[in-house]
Amino acid sequence: MRAIWTGAITFGLVNVPVKLFSATEDHDVELHQVHARDGGRIRYQRRCEVCGEAVEYADIDRAYVEDDETVVLTKDEIGAIPQERNREISVVEFVPTEQLDPIMFEKSYFLRPSGKSSKAYVLLRRTLQQTDRTAIVQFALRQKTRIAALRVRDDVLVVQNLLWPDEVREAEFPELEENVRISAKELELSSALVESFSADFDASEFHDEYQEELRKLVQAKLEQGDALDTDATFGEAEESGGAEVIDLMEALKQSVQRSRDARKGGGGAKKAASSKKSASKPAAKKSGSEKSTGAKSAAKKPAAKKSAAKKPAVKKSSTKKTASAAAEKKAS
Repeated sequence: MRAIWTGAITFGLVNVPVKLFSATEDHDVELHQVHARDGGRIRYQRRCEVCGEAVEYADIDRAYVEDDETVVLTKDEIGAIPQERNREISVVEFVPTEQLDPIMFEKSYFLRPSGKSSKAYVLLRRTLQQTDRTAIVQFALRQKTRIAALRVRDDVLVVQNLLWPDEVREAEFPELEENVRISAKELELSSALVESFSADFDASEFHDEYQEELRKLVQAKLEQGDALDTDATFGEAEESGGAEVIDLMEALKQSVQRSRDARKGGGGAKKAASSKKSASKPAAKKSGSEKSTGAKSAAKKPAAKKSAAKKPAVKKSSTKKTASAAAEKKAS
């Protein structure tokens, strides 16, 4: 695993150096959209609904839409907002574990000791175990302040992001306000049914049968030779409407390269400045109605699918065909 954050847990004068690792991952088989007739890859365009042009990622701003008004926020404006970059997981308080409502839990992370000695880490772990308490902490991750629960799981400190109080909805269902009569006999039989299903929880006993069958299907088609040449069907994106159709990963790569060029200075810096200038041109230069309509549509436009940059499992057969073709060409 690769650490995604490095810092320290602090409470009082105690400082526990740690590294943060994602504790969960998605096990789903990743599938791509293709043309049913020829297996060609389906790609998405970011298209402006005012001018109709396909827009590159670098030229996209964000917008807040409220009713008939759209507020466009440029990258510079968003970047000017103070961002939390503190490298501390600050303990706010220790609370009884049973007081935490599971509905507030979000993503979980493992904490690994990173100092020369793990004594402070072990001390905090044993203290939490002995007192049956969970630490409520605040820390910054990806420039956002988080509130989280710090607890122990299998001798490892785990921090779990918590939803903010206003992010949990109130369950307001009129049906639950009705006075329903439950007899003692009904409750007794219901309790007996629960008892008949009682067991100790073991997550390893549960399996995602759909994903298992999906993997079997893919493997069977590979073994039967029922696979297409990936380079032929997932070829490079062609130009459409004067703009290149690029997936999200490619856009990110280009952004990173432009940033590196800007640091080196010279031609790279000029190129990055020119790109930034074109990206910051606001839609406000259009008429009021066009700006509102275009930005409003852009705000509702879904992000490009993350999976678009990855290639499917069937690439193995493609690689063999490509390598064979290269060998024949070299021999000739």
